Amino acid sequence: MYVNRTYREAFSNKDLWGFRVIVRETDLYVSVDQASFSPDLEQKVEKLILALRYDLETYISSDSEFKTTLQPHLLAPGAPVIARTMAAAANTAGVGPMAAVAGAFAETIGRELLKLSSEVIVENGGDIFMASPKKRLAGVFAGTSPFSGRLAVEVPPDKMPLGICTSSGTVGPSFSFGRADATVIISRSTALADAAASAAGNAVQTGEDVKKGIEVAKSIPGVLGAVLIKDDKMAVWGEFNIVPVSPLNL
Repeated sequence: MYVNRTYREAFSNKDLWGFRVIVRETDLYVSVDQASFSPDLEQKVEKLILALRYDLETYISSDSEFKTTLQPHLLAPGAPVIARTMAAAANTAGVGPMAAVAGAFAETIGRELLKLSSEVIVENGGDIFMASPKKRLAGVFAGTSPFSGRLAVEVPPDKMPLGICTSSGTVGPSFSFGRADATVIISRSTALADAAASAAGNAVQTGEDVKKGIEVAKSIPGVLGAVLIKDDKMAVWGEFNIVPVSPLNL
């Protein structure tokens, strides 16, 4: 399993208090405004993760296809909220529900933390829920592409809260039929951004396919923007600015 997440150090927001919480496969990096942080907050996040994992794992025990299918899935009666969130996003994007799991966890936990902090960023393996009263930058990590670590999505405060999710066919544990170095999707729904990143990334095999990935992203209701990167080719769509950065400036 890919666990080397050194990009977190390069792309962290220095004015926020950040901490990491790991529960089995779930590995979150949470940032909140410094005045809101306390050690109890880490325990709260851990409890939230445990509760979400329990609900999801219990449901999967009675609906194993939910975990394995790569297609939209009809839920059994009584499915928990986290499973319904994932399935709704995945059905919209035309992929299996597990394609939305990281984004769904990030947003669910992020919205709970917004009750305690005026600023919250939850990063879950490259899938981000972001809520801030100020402009923020989300760095783009794209493996060995020359664009990697040199670009960021600029997010104005009036667009938040939102989700910024990244799928890759060359970096990390994400399952993909494609070979994109980075497929970045922006949506009001972090679960949808996660699922749509998988769908758009599936369309990219070579650098010439990045525009195909953009067209897939544009076809998914609820997607607000997209960045597709393969090697030295990039395509961008949406109302968000893409700005050059040094990781030290993020």
